[in-house]
Amino acid sequence: MSPESTGQNEHYLRAFRRGFRAWRGNRPFWAGLFTMVGGLPIAYFPYANMHLGNITLAMSTTAGAGSLIIGVLLITLGLTMWFHHIVRVFAGVAAILLALISIPVANIGGFLIGFLFSLLGGALSISWAPGEPKPDAVDAGTQGQTYKDAGPGTQEPEPEFQSTAAVSQQQPEQYDTTVEADGGRHRAG
Repeated sequence: MSPESTGQNEHYLRAFRRGFRAWRGNRPFWAGLFTMVGGLPIAYFPYANMHLGNITLAMSTTAGAGSLIIGVLLITLGLTMWFHHIVRVFAGVAAILLALISIPVANIGGFLIGFLFSLLGGALSISWAPGEPKPDAVDAGTQGQTYKDAGPGTQEPEPEFQSTAAVSQQQPEQYDTTVEADGGRHRAG
């Protein structure tokens, strides 16, 4: 074993953090997190009791089951954004629709907290796009080009794709530049 070997002396937390960062970068992480955080108050508030001194205030409504279903679906959509990011657009649209439905059904969308988080998570999910992989050892200015030797010390870029079929060159149309008798105006004008 040499002291230069990679990974031997690295702390496990640093390795976990690097792995988590790579995992997080390949999916709409924040969209899923905001959607799940938005689902929690929507599902929780209809079943919660607030205690103000000796007074217990029950916020349960007749739509408690609807609130629970909306909250659980939002949490499920957040997990879907994380682990099945191919359907991120569908999950984002569904999260936005469920957030909008939660306004009349679930105590004004979990007192607007769940509504805003779910709406933001759905919008982030729709707008997220996977990143382009970086080119490894290719110069940025010559990406996708090959070179042919044009002489001593010079290189000219050669097109990447060469067509074998001959394309006829189109000639630009010649316009009549003579002025007509009516001052060059169109007959209709």
